[in-house]
Amino acid sequence: MTERRDDLLAVGLDLTVVALFAAGGRASHAEGTAITDVLHTALPFAAAALAAHLVLGWRRRDPRQLLPGLVVWGVTVFGGLAGRLLLGEGADGAFPVVAAAILAAGMLAWRLVILAISRRRSRRPAP
Repeated sequence: MTERRDDLLAVGLDLTVVALFAAGGRASHAEGTAITDVLHTALPFAAAALAAHLVLGWRRRDPRQLLPGLVVWGVTVFGGLAGRLLLGEGADGAFPVVAAAILAAGMLAWRLVILAISRRRSRRPAP
């Protein structure tokens, strides 16, 4: 049960990062920030992130760890950009670099926090 809960937490945190990325990007370019507008922007990246998590689950990899997190990030970026192109949206200029950087910061940051906490807990002496 705990493993399943941890997997769902990882999916939720990654999808939150994608949603914040889409909302922030739309707001910074003075585009519509209604929920439907944000979802339209987030959709290809969210779909790619979900696909990555499904593969990790099938392969029985812990999505909270850093290496699987890099896989989720890479699939999210490249799948999201490909999805945007398939939907007729732009993916030119600095957008791919900005998308990769912001998604890396969000998707890897929470995993690094979990790693630091678990290492700290494992170094504590037993009472």
